[in-house]
Amino acid sequence: MRAAVFGGGYVTVILLISIVESQALDLLRGAGTSQNPLSAPKVHCWCSSYPNVTLCTWPKPPHFPTTHYIATYSERHNQASTKECHLLPPGSSSSEKFWICQLPNLKLLTDYIINITAVHSGRSSSHLTSFMLEDIVKPDPPVDVRVSPTNNRKLLVEWSPPPTWTNLAIFPLKYQIIYQWENKGIRRSVNLGPYENTTVELKALTPGRPYLFQVCARELLGLGKCSDWSMPVKITIPRKRL
Repeated sequence: MRAAVFGGGYVTVILLISIVESQALDLLRGAGTSQNPLSAPKVHCWCSSYPNVTLCTWPKPPHFPTTHYIATYSERHNQASTKECHLLPPGSSSSEKFWICQLPNLKLLTDYIINITAVHSGRSSSHLTSFMLEDIVKPDPPVDVRVSPTNNRKLLVEWSPPPTWTNLAIFPLKYQIIYQWENKGIRRSVNLGPYENTTVELKALTPGRPYLFQVCARELLGLGKCSDWSMPVKITIPRKRL
């Protein structure tokens, strides 16, 4: 849905996107002068440790260094009770270029609306997002991935759960493995899993060929998405039996 008022030099845009699969809603609403518009923050929310750790982030705008943010959230069916989000500004290092909004103690199976409003020089622009925790679960990647040969053409792949996933006993994780190699200049890959253990023995791999291994983690019942892939581990299977 779009609405425009041309006489006053202002433009208001409302974009509504409904995603049936994830029961998510993004509502983007911007307001500014046509000569110098203030863009709405591009907000990304995820739950890195179900159900206690939910974060929303957006990049620091390069052209408006003094932009001020107002971040609030509420239950979708109880918007009269609005809470302020705990904001963490970007750090001084070049790798810390994102604002962070922490959402503590959210309820299970509950629709939430978060409103991030950017304010600069008397103008404002907002990004509203609706989500349920169960739709935005995304663990951090597994850590300490180790790949070692056990005997000819066999490898033992081991890893540790992401340390940020604090409720492992109540909400276990499952894992997928991807390994890649090159054959005559063509990159090939195999995706295996899911596995509930953190140790897997792989067979029928080619001796003398270098492989890259990575692991991702997902909530056991399949909530949300798999994590990003872990850092790759490279290994070449020995040609001779150990």
